[in-house]
Amino acid sequence: MSQYRHEVAAGTVIERHRHDGDHQLLYVSSGIFATTTEHGTWVASAQRAVWTPAQTWHEHRVYGHTLVHLLRFPSGEVLFPGDRPTVISVSSLLRELLMACTEDGLPDREVHRLRAVIHDRVRRADLAPLELPTAVDQRLADACALVTGDLSRPRTIGWLAARTGTSDRHLARLFRAEFGTTYPQWRTNVRVFQAMVELNGGATVTETAHRCGWATTSAFVDTFARVMGQTPGAYRAAAG
Repeated sequence: MSQYRHEVAAGTVIERHRHDGDHQLLYVSSGIFATTTEHGTWVASAQRAVWTPAQTWHEHRVYGHTLVHLLRFPSGEVLFPGDRPTVISVSSLLRELLMACTEDGLPDREVHRLRAVIHDRVRRADLAPLELPTAVDQRLADACALVTGDLSRPRTIGWLAARTGTSDRHLARLFRAEFGTTYPQWRTNVRVFQAMVELNGGATVTETAHRCGWATTSAFVDTFARVMGQTPGAYRAAAG
């Protein structure tokens, strides 16, 4: 059982690895920390933390200068079922607890008290997935690549189907079967994630809206606030 905080430079990649004896709860009070497995990518931010089960092969990629708060849990202490990462919403209270628990030089008794409360609050936390799943079917993978290659240009599912050798109905079925979501919902998650990266990099709200394919800045603000729980302006200010 351990906990610590450390700063990570923008663009850092932590190569594929796993933790055999420990689960990992990762939170960032600034920046973006993406955890990728063979099944997809899960995103930690100032509003979300990522639980990665023990023995799960994964890698990390950092966007923006990032302050990481990391807690490890013994393999027998399972807070979430399954062998894939889980993203949870971080409340104001949980944020303060995670930041306090990872301070340097805390007495062991204080750490144990903090971790006991964190354990309870994490178990009660809402699931808040910001997940970018990895496609298995090559036609679906090709369609996703066409979208992510240029988010500034909205692509209909019919346009994607015509360029990946399938029908729009079958491509829609692939999105539901593999990702458990519709094409518009998947594209929204991709655009919100890229918007987080742009805002962390210093882009304005209007620039970000254009680069990520929203027709108007107001539409971007509405969508970002609905998904992230705060406006892009507030997110940008916190990142700065």
